[in-house]
Amino acid sequence: MDTRALAATAARLETPSYSALRFVAGAMFMFHGSQKILGWLAAGPGPAAGTQLWFGGLIELVAGALIALGLFTRAAAFLASGTMAVAYVQFHWKLALSDFAWLPAVNKGELAALYCFLFLYVTARGPGAVSLDALRGSRGR
Repeated sequence: MDTRALAATAARLETPSYSALRFVAGAMFMFHGSQKILGWLAAGPGPAAGTQLWFGGLIELVAGALIALGLFTRAAAFLASGTMAVAYVQFHWKLALSDFAWLPAVNKGELAALYCFLFLYVTARGPGAVSLDALRGSRGR
């Protein structure tokens, strides 16, 4: 296998791949919020308005949409990353150290941990070329 050809192809796909990653992650995050806030395809009733879970769902809904669209991307991704850090620590890990409870595979916090670091990356990287921020000329700054 010619790794130089693979590297050249990967380099050409970097910009659209990042935009696709940002869009899909934002849309999936938004869907979690739509389940909580709008009741779309929810397994049960959503959280009561004004509760911490309700605010988390609202952040998922709004920040996810903004990240997917690439609008106010850095601020939305930073807020989403922090929300997922809180979700992981408070609802999954719960600061338990016994029985490997701090591991995401044990406490079922894989998605919260992954979203936290993915959105932290989006915060650092910015909206990318295919975004509403790029159309506005702000590049998320």
